[in-house]
Parts: sequence; structure tokens; C-alpha cells
Amino acid sequence: MPRSRPTRVAALGALVALLLAAATACGDAGGLQGAGPTETAVSPDKLWPQLTPASSPAYVIGEVNREVVKGITVPRGDIRDVDPLAVVRKEMAESPDSYQGDDAMYGRTGRLMAECDKGAGRGRCPVLQPYYRDLTGDGRPELTLGFRLMPGNTTAVRVYTVDKHRLVQLMEWDDAVSAVELAGRSVIIRSPSEVAGYEYRLQWTWDAEQRAMLLTHDEMLRTGPHKKSPRPSPSRSSSPSGGSPSASTP
Repeated sequence: MPRSRPTRVAALGALVALLLAAATACGDAGGLQGAGPTETAVSPDKLWPQLTPASSPAYVIGEVNREVVKGITVPRGDIRDVDPLAVVRKEMAESPDSYQGDDAMYGRTGRLMAECDKGAGRGRCPVLQPYYRDLTGDGRPELTLGFRLMPGNTTAVRVYTVDKHRLVQLMEWDDAVSAVELAGRSVIIRSPSEVAGYEYRLQWTWDAEQRAMLLTHDEMLRTGPHKKSPRPSPSRSSSPSGGSPSASTP
């Protein structure tokens, strides 16, 4: 039999009282509380709609960096067979004016290459410890390589893969480096900023269509107060540290 109006009213009143008691108990236990009114969403304003959209870039900065390293082959297709020192020496040989001679921009780096007999990352060798991580998703590791550009505090960061027994460079960047991280399919470089309390964070991510590491993020992030530090202009790179605890090492 359907409840009468007085019965339903009484039941509703009891239910409301029960819910209020439960809400009070939850509040006493540290339950959720309102954060106040939210700001009204504002749509972006499109400026200068009369401008004709650009169809080509104003500057050619070489966003896609994919280049076969001539003279270095990988017969077994395993990038761990490649000598990191040979890769760096090959790059230096292509720019002798930058690494050889008393007036060379990175003459100290060129001289210290003679101290790499014990391998990369040892002693005064300017070539840092290499890291191996699958950055392309094909199940095979890529080589992330770094070497110091001296005198100065600039570090060169490179990424290489193997394609049909050829060594292929996927990414290059020279900068004052605070840290280098490998995360998923990305290489993240942190660099000091001339603005106190901020740093630059640049991220390269593998792009299967371009078959290269593309600069997907270029940010200035707040880090807290720190000393003002100049950020040198990249010397080799076409646009704007040494280790990752999660990366596998040889």
C-alpha cells in the first residue's frame, strides 16, 4: 500500500536529519570542504584576425636532426658495439678549427681527448659516461652521449641510434647544463637562467613520423632563489647533466 503524505513527510524528515548528522561527523573527521567560488572561465582572445596566416617559418633552425654518421658502421646492429670515443673524435674531425690549435674555441677539449685511454667518464677525459635506453620504442637501446666543451661550462648532448647497420644521430644540443634526464621517450635538459630563481627546461621527444628527437617543450620554470648565471649561446646547435639514475649503463 502506498505511503500517505504524512508518513512520507515524516520519513523524509528522518532521512534529512540522518544525512546532516553524517555530514557533521565527516566534517569533524577532516572531510572535504569547499574551496570557495571558482573563477569564471575566459575564452582566449584572437588578436589581429586580419593577418594572413604564415605558411612557412621565418627562420630555418633545423627542428629535425637526423644524420647518418659517415665512417662508423655497426655490423651486428648493436649500438653497444660502437665506441663512444670514436663517435666524439669523428665529430671533432669534422670541425678541426673548433678543437685543434691554441686559438680553437674548444681547444682544451681537443687536447684532453688524449687522456681518454681508460675510457669515457674516467679521469680527465672530456667524454662523459654513455647511457643506453630505448628512446624510439623499437625494443633496442639508443646511445645518449655527452662531452664537455672546454674552456667554459658548456656540455654537448647527443643521441644516436642504429639503422641498417649505420650509426644515425637523432638529436644534438650544446648548452650550460644543470642536469640531463631520460624519461620515457624523452631527453630532458635543465639549464641555468639569467633570471634569478628560474631555470630553462628543454625536452626532446621521439617522433616516429620524423624519425628523430623533436624539441617538444621549451620552458622557463621557477626553482627558487639562486645566483644569477649567464646562459651562453649554443655554438653548434641550430637552436637552444651528465647522468640518469634510471638509465642502464654498459
